[in-house]
Amino acid sequence: MIRTCIGLGSNLDQPAAQLHQAIGALAHLPHSHLVACSPLYLTTPVGPQDQPDFINAVALLDTTLAPLDLLGALQALEQQAGRVRHRHWGERTLDLDLLLYGDQHIDLPRLRVPHPEMTRRAFVLVPLHAVWPDLVLPDGTPLASLRAQCDDAGVWLYEPGSKTDTSGG
Repeated sequence: MIRTCIGLGSNLDQPAAQLHQAIGALAHLPHSHLVACSPLYLTTPVGPQDQPDFINAVALLDTTLAPLDLLGALQALEQQAGRVRHRHWGERTLDLDLLLYGDQHIDLPRLRVPHPEMTRRAFVLVPLHAVWPDLVLPDGTPLASLRAQCDDAGVWLYEPGSKTDTSGG
């Protein structure tokens, strides 16, 4: 089994419920075992600011699926959730990113791992640190040092009843 990290995000159609359903679906992926999942976080959008806040999380999944097979499974889950993407870095029903696949570096037209933006995004670093604080990235960088340096001003622990929850999530 290979330990993988999956980033989850949603800001449309009851985002917290979208993430809970996705986490449940990850637990049932063939040849895989859901190890842990971070708490949910409310985050400000990185892209256009005229969209709802996101709910984000990170899941740890052990799998024997090959990287492109896992990517295909994640994209199938996005489609099952009725994924809608209106614009680049815009609102979406469900986004599942393969952040890490063991300590492998993968550079394919469809897949780059480690995810090229993960070390610059607080909405990834904060939940990843919550679920795997002693992680060392494939390039030798301790996650804790990236977490300590990241600006997490737009990331809050999600609590039902927060402003995003008013959409029914």
